[in-house]
Amino acid sequence: MKVLMTGASGGIGTLLRPMLHELGVEMRLSDIAEPENGRAEGEDWVIADMCDAEAMHGLVDGCDAILNFGGISTENTAELIHSVNVIGTYNLYDAARKAGVKRILFASSNHAIGFHTRETRLDAEAPVLPDSLYGVSKVYGEGLALYYWKKFGIEGARVRIGSCFEKPKDRRMMATWMSARDMLRLIDRVLKVPRLGCPVVYGVSANDELWWDNSKVAYLGWQPQDSSRQWAGEHPDEPAVEVDDPAIKYQGGGFAKAGHFDD
Repeated sequence: MKVLMTGASGGIGTLLRPMLHELGVEMRLSDIAEPENGRAEGEDWVIADMCDAEAMHGLVDGCDAILNFGGISTENTAELIHSVNVIGTYNLYDAARKAGVKRILFASSNHAIGFHTRETRLDAEAPVLPDSLYGVSKVYGEGLALYYWKKFGIEGARVRIGSCFEKPKDRRMMATWMSARDMLRLIDRVLKVPRLGCPVVYGVSANDELWWDNSKVAYLGWQPQDSSRQWAGEHPDEPAVEVDDPAIKYQGGGFAKAGHFDD
């Protein structure tokens, strides 16, 4: 199996790259720029821009599956979000269709459902409630994945990633944190499960506090094994002094607050 990873120079890509050999597949890595920490020996790299439709056709050629971590990964202007996360994602999917790619992992985000309150437990059938233009673009990507599954038979996992970092950065991330190792375990199942379909999966580790329920995708056989518990002392419970603050009220945290891109 030959697998393409887009966004390989980004935050999640940088965390995963040293472990990708464990998947036992042939990897092709791509991003718009070289990785800051340099290429590792033996890595197969192609520098390409998702906004360049022609480049995407060459990039996906010969690949069986795609791990799509490329795109803008935070809130930004409508123009940039549209160019990269909408048009760029379409370019990748259509190139994949023409190249005969069988499976795609679409890196969606918790910000596609960020305006649900923290008291609401969500499963794969929860309605989307994007908290930002970035979140809206991820809803589009999820819809695109479903369209290409229904019309063209390209299986796809729509993974609503929580906070995939080395460790939680704040109190909110104690609930949303996902370890790189648990992400790798999920990728392994997405690539190798006999039948994938096009499920919504919440990308989160086995934390003590959880807002998301993956029981409806138990058929994947994915079992997160890590937890944010070890950093509980660094991020104790915060006093509820501003319970109506959108950053505290909603699952999307600070993304749910109005910012300069909304002016």
